[in-house]
Amino acid sequence: MTEKMSKDNLYRYLFENASVRGELVQLESSYQEVISAHDYPLAIQKVLGELMASTSLLTATLKFSGDISIQLQGDGPVSLAVINGNNLQQLRGVSRWDGEIADDASLQQMFGKGYMVITLTPNDGERYQGVVGLEKDTLAECLEDYFQQSEQLPTKIKLFADTKQAAGMFLQVLPTDGNHNEEFDHLSILTETVKQDELFSLEAEEVLHRLYHEEEVRLYEPVAVTFKCTCSKERSAKAIRTVSKEEVDAIIAEVGKVEMGCEYCNSKYIFDSIDIEAIYANAPSNDVTQ
Repeated sequence: MTEKMSKDNLYRYLFENASVRGELVQLESSYQEVISAHDYPLAIQKVLGELMASTSLLTATLKFSGDISIQLQGDGPVSLAVINGNNLQQLRGVSRWDGEIADDASLQQMFGKGYMVITLTPNDGERYQGVVGLEKDTLAECLEDYFQQSEQLPTKIKLFADTKQAAGMFLQVLPTDGNHNEEFDHLSILTETVKQDELFSLEAEEVLHRLYHEEEVRLYEPVAVTFKCTCSKERSAKAIRTVSKEEVDAIIAEVGKVEMGCEYCNSKYIFDSIDIEAIYANAPSNDVTQ
């Protein structure tokens, strides 16, 4: 029996005869974990899939340990779509919307006058945030705009998502001296020909062979991409402590419990009166709102 290939991996590759690097990501289980937390309309599922692929691809370019988030916001029926990730390729995400969203809704129809915020948060060092308007037809084109503005490096991005899988490819000129645009343009044209079905059904090595069979490509070992939510009962307790005990006691008196929910994974954390007393009794003095 043939072993089923993993669909949650990120692959990095280099071209031996060109100053260009590439990445390819294929997502299935991790993507399903994100979209199964809520009853998302089809168009939002696809946006979250493309955002997941994007975040994985961008995370692989980080030169530090820390977090990254790609967030879409706007004044349309979809007010938010965000994927958070880290250098370990652990991703989570959520979207907020109001009303009916057509299956084929465009970015502008979903987000209205919208923008994309990319936030890089190193474990050690300063936080960086970049913003670009959602002025192009696709998320991939918006991201290419971002790289053109922020790094001035020619970049090609391809993104795909349906209700089961998500995938993406990333191509970028290496930040070296000299002009390598001709090399990049050639490889970008080849990358543009990749089809959704290929990325969804083929092994990464086969995809790269089909696209770049006349090139010398060095493919590195894959990195697993996983869904991981950082919520916990302890984090929820800390959030409760930011509210005055008087207010919390009033909720306990009325409904008998405090319930905290995680938007990302739909987990619920329940605190009864005994839990609440312990939360405030054991909290550091500077961590309690009286």
